[in-house]
Amino acid sequence: MAEKENPMKEIIVEKVTVNMGVGEPGQPLENAKKLLENLSGRNVVETTAKKRNPTFRLRKGLPIGVKTTLRGEGAVAFLEKALAARKKVLSESNFDKRGNFAFGIKEYIDFPGAKYDPSIGMLGFDVCVTLGRRGSRIKKRALNTAKEGRGHVLSKEEAIEFAKSKLDVNLE
Repeated sequence: MAEKENPMKEIIVEKVTVNMGVGEPGQPLENAKKLLENLSGRNVVETTAKKRNPTFRLRKGLPIGVKTTLRGEGAVAFLEKALAARKKVLSESNFDKRGNFAFGIKEYIDFPGAKYDPSIGMLGFDVCVTLGRRGSRIKKRALNTAKEGRGHVLSKEEAIEFAKSKLDVNLE
């Protein structure tokens, strides 16, 4: 009799966060907002400066970037396109010890389906992928929070294997 795979051990894409830092408010921020809405098909939120930095003329609370979070099937579809823009090649350093990974896309025109818009110019963005297992919500819930068991925590090696098998990623 063949052993059944434990469904709680299955690795899933919890969310994909797309981030675009501009560094200044005004028209560049509006261009980034428009571009990210077009690429993701979702509403975006502004990110603000956390600290004051006079060298870059930043003050705390100044909007300097935009981001959006994708979940479910839309997240996986966006991730497939983003990996295609990178030619499905990642480095081992793109993965952290908890099994998440992130990568950047230098120019948005590399993204499949994106057309160059002269009013926006050339911008790049970062894609951060949070992987997890079913049941890992116990550490995040509001009521009856519990620790995630050691065998349930995702490792870097498991995340790399998931990326290779499910997302067809090659490591350089």
